[in-house]
Amino acid sequence: MSVEISTGPLDVHNAVAAEVAETVAAAQAVLRRRFGASVRLSDAEDLGGSDRSVVLRVRVVETPFAMPRTLVIKRYRTPLLPGQTADPFAHEAASSQLFTALSVGERVSPELIAHGPAERLLVMEDLGRAPTLADKLLGDDARAAERSLLAWARALGRVHANTAGREADFDALMRRLGQRSWTDPIAPEARTALTELPALLAEAIGVQTSDAVAEAARNTGWLLGGTRYRAFSPSDVCPDNNLVTNRGVRFLDFEWGCMRDVALDVAYLRVPFPSCWCSFALPQGMTEAMLAAWRSEASTVWPDLDDDAVLLPRLLDAQVLWVWLSTWWLLPRITETDRPIDANQLSPRRSAALAARWRRLRADAVVSGRHELAEHAEAVATAIVRRFGPDAETLPLYPAFR
Repeated sequence: MSVEISTGPLDVHNAVAAEVAETVAAAQAVLRRRFGASVRLSDAEDLGGSDRSVVLRVRVVETPFAMPRTLVIKRYRTPLLPGQTADPFAHEAASSQLFTALSVGERVSPELIAHGPAERLLVMEDLGRAPTLADKLLGDDARAAERSLLAWARALGRVHANTAGREADFDALMRRLGQRSWTDPIAPEARTALTELPALLAEAIGVQTSDAVAEAARNTGWLLGGTRYRAFSPSDVCPDNNLVTNRGVRFLDFEWGCMRDVALDVAYLRVPFPSCWCSFALPQGMTEAMLAAWRSEASTVWPDLDDDAVLLPRLLDAQVLWVWLSTWWLLPRITETDRPIDANQLSPRRSAALAARWRRLRADAVVSGRHELAEHAEAVATAIVRRFGPDAETLPLYPAFR
């Protein structure tokens, strides 16, 4: 059977045009296999994927079924390599299936229309041209940015509440995609960072880490294993992976979606966004307001997390883990040259981001009575500023709050 493809005018390199045409053809094949009849797609628009994937918006021009007028296609460019255990396609497909099985009111992600393991491709609901949370934070409307952050925190709480107790479902979906086992994608690097960071701090900025502090940091690795408060995590909850729609915040990009302790996501409110390129500072009180918004949803499943005595020690451990891991990521690069986290984006300087994370860790450790941890955090923050100069002293607010 011939496949008709109309991708619209593409003023791009021939190789890119060929990839777009191949992706549209593959999506049509997946839809035909899913629905048992041909669906013709047209007018492909590049939505900007990554080195691993191509993401397109397409128009549905011919179908025997009632379908949306537009769809989004995501196709993974690279096959799973021999010996590679973590497959981003499998994580995304299983995550999307998990959410699509929820009721419309519970779902905070695009609906999965079809997927093809052979093609390494997903066809999803098009959520439209809504701004991302990053767009709001990097804009000039403080009220809109504040509303979006609170909506994001509530949506994260709904993700956790609606997927608590569904780990067996996720396991089954991963197995159907050929993954016999899976792990939190940050776990291997986190365990390495918790072990190696003391030597790096001593070498790079001359800070010694006591045995007690090093052991306390290593002990935060318990969050990476089986715990009581586990739910689905997108893993990469950076602001550019969330759309602010008129139906609320919607999460995108589940390449590393997994089940893990919810504190690892909630710590993003304090650090904030430790694995992201746009990790500027939040206004005073914003973290606490976001935490309250998250709790309003999560406490429907875990009422005891409304108790500070239960939540805050876990949250501090998750905060330590993220601060140590992000320092292990960024500090070697800073010693080469201190520049923005992402030179191609509006990003803070790496030194300023790290110094701010260690200062916030110090403040929260003091509140929790963890004084040795607080002293070490203060020493690291001071040494970073001493090593990299006054530009590391202050982390700017997100542009919307300036």
